[in-house]
Amino acid sequence: MQAHAKNGLDLLEARLRQDLSWLELPSKPWMIKKSHEGKPVIEVVIIGAGMAGLTAGTALSLLGIHPVLFDRAPEGYEGPWVTTARMETLRSPKQLTGPALGLPALTFRAWFEAQFGEQAWIDLDKIPRTQWMEYLRWYRKITRLEIRNEHLVLEVNPREDQLVELLVQHPKGIEKILARRVVIASGRDGLGGPSLPDFANKVPSQLRAHSSDSLDYHSLKGKRVGVIGAGASAMDSAATALECGAKSVDMLIRRADLPRINKGKGAGNPGLTHGHMDLPDEWKWRIRHYIQAQQVPPPRGSTLRVSKHGNARFNLGCPINDITVSAERSLTIHTPKGIFELDFLIFATGFKIDWLARPEYAVIAKHLRTWGNRYQHEVGLEDIELQDSPDLGANFDLREKIPGECPGLERIHVFCYPAALSHGTVSGDIPAISDGAKRLAQGIASLFYREDIADHFKNIQNFSEPEIMGDEWSASPPPQILTSIK
Repeated sequence: MQAHAKNGLDLLEARLRQDLSWLELPSKPWMIKKSHEGKPVIEVVIIGAGMAGLTAGTALSLLGIHPVLFDRAPEGYEGPWVTTARMETLRSPKQLTGPALGLPALTFRAWFEAQFGEQAWIDLDKIPRTQWMEYLRWYRKITRLEIRNEHLVLEVNPREDQLVELLVQHPKGIEKILARRVVIASGRDGLGGPSLPDFANKVPSQLRAHSSDSLDYHSLKGKRVGVIGAGASAMDSAATALECGAKSVDMLIRRADLPRINKGKGAGNPGLTHGHMDLPDEWKWRIRHYIQAQQVPPPRGSTLRVSKHGNARFNLGCPINDITVSAERSLTIHTPKGIFELDFLIFATGFKIDWLARPEYAVIAKHLRTWGNRYQHEVGLEDIELQDSPDLGANFDLREKIPGECPGLERIHVFCYPAALSHGTVSGDIPAISDGAKRLAQGIASLFYREDIADHFKNIQNFSEPEIMGDEWSASPPPQILTSIK
């Protein structure tokens, strides 16, 4: 089986190389090389080498732009898939082409069938989470992107000289790196962090965790666990705690019922994918607010994964009124449905946008323009996440709140979930990630060409490859002049 899989992948990789050759990709070199004080300047730095970073990097490289990706994780552990994610399968339908960028041989299906065959694909229900990571590792290998793992970006400083300065920590020390442009592709929490209610501060850190934390769930064996929330991460956290031997798990759910319909799925079509950016502000806000207010239901499989345990309890209409901590280090949770005595609390409460919570963006945080600065929403459509979302330009570029106070800010591009209000869901989720990456790459290519137009014009003038050699014809003799006789 292993030999068959290897042979299948070898054939698939050969097919991909042939496809790229037929399409004349990647583009021939055209970028103007830059240096500063004798040191080469990186064309594009991408912060994050997860799915979004890989897709953006590949889209840029196909256009002849050389990106360098920095990721703080060790190689093969980028993103949440085999670190903090706990679902058994992806919720996205298996047939979505994801980061393939229109190349059939780069799809998950092609990768899967090359190893396991077409019938296995037909039999597959949803993509296992860890197998998706295996696919992304292969994607990285076959696209040959330059990725520097265990590189943590400490500071991002736009400058007035068309460069962005980054301070990067890696195993060999701390290094200053210059780039012409920077793309932030650091995931769902990349522009902030976990969103925690105020009452979380009452709980000692050793008695709580956020669903995105790197928690050893085996440490919950024999404990009474509470999970706040009812989304996908809540169900996956609850199920993992139960499977690791928790004595009981109480789901503490504020809503009186679980949402049943995924409105975001109903909104998915090419018209919105390509047209969201051009919608009037009021429609952008209204659509995103409606989808968020309706909330995304947890996957059916994840919910069944919890409910099959007899020691799991779904407590609906159960918001937290207060929390007290006893001397025995147990938690007393006060709710309208009664009092819960727990040993550990998991907050599956999502993420927030908070640039000030990310020290690497301290220089730019106070200067960037948000949708709260841009748009006054209708009464009743309040939404703190939308208000805090960055107001991005056509190329996913940041904008200044006060023009002129942070020169070079527009050289930083946001290609992660918080770009959704400006661009639609094309930078954080599987369905339209390729559309977003192409939009980003094409925009950056256009910006580079405009910046270097004088050099490119010189290249046009200096271009001297003849198409004809001068020996393709013989000059005709001058016409004979006949003198008329009078």
